[in-house]
Parts: sequence; C-alpha cells; structure tokens
Amino acid sequence: MNSTSIGQAVETAVAKHLAPKGYKLIEQNWKTTYCEVDLVMKKDDVMYFVEVKFRARDSSGEGFDYITPKKLSQMQKAARIWCNMHGWDGDAELMVASVDGERSRIRLVEV
Repeated sequence: MNSTSIGQAVETAVAKHLAPKGYKLIEQNWKTTYCEVDLVMKKDDVMYFVEVKFRARDSSGEGFDYITPKKLSQMQKAARIWCNMHGWDGDAELMVASVDGERSRIRLVEV
C-alpha cells in the first residue's frame, strides 16, 4: 500500500470515527492549486476543516507535533478559500486528528 492509499484510508477512518458524534462528511481531499483540506465535515451549524496526521510508529512523534505555525496558517487559508468558493458564511473551526498506527488510536483537537 502506498502513502496516498494509506492517507486516504486513515482519513476515511477519521471520518467514520467522527460520524457517530454527529459530524457529516462534506468533502474528502478537497484541493486547489494553492491548498488542500483532508476532511470538510459539518456538525450542527459549524463547518470543520480537519487536518489528518498519521504516524505509523511512536518514534515519529504525535501528529500534533507537525502542526507548526506555518501549517496552521496554511490550514486557515485553505478554510477561508473553501468557505469563499462554497458560499459558506457560517461558523468554521479547524481540527487536527492525530492517528497513531501502533495503538490504532485517533485523538482530536480543535485549533
């Protein structure tokens, strides 16, 4: 399995993990020339832009460790572009899902 296939499988697992909590998948792997969003999900009247970070081994650190100020800025830009392109003027939040391959664990945090 290549890294693209693994990434898509992990994103799908995160979307399935969030579904019972009331989140509805709007888009997966949304891309433009300038940016991308792993998952766009909606819960109640809020749109969530989810960055999924997968680490196969603990020695690679947690996915949260890879959310740098630059990455956070890219996430904010991508969310703004998505909202503008889709005419969304409601509430929007950023979320990071850290997926640990060794423990098969998904941890979430809003940023």
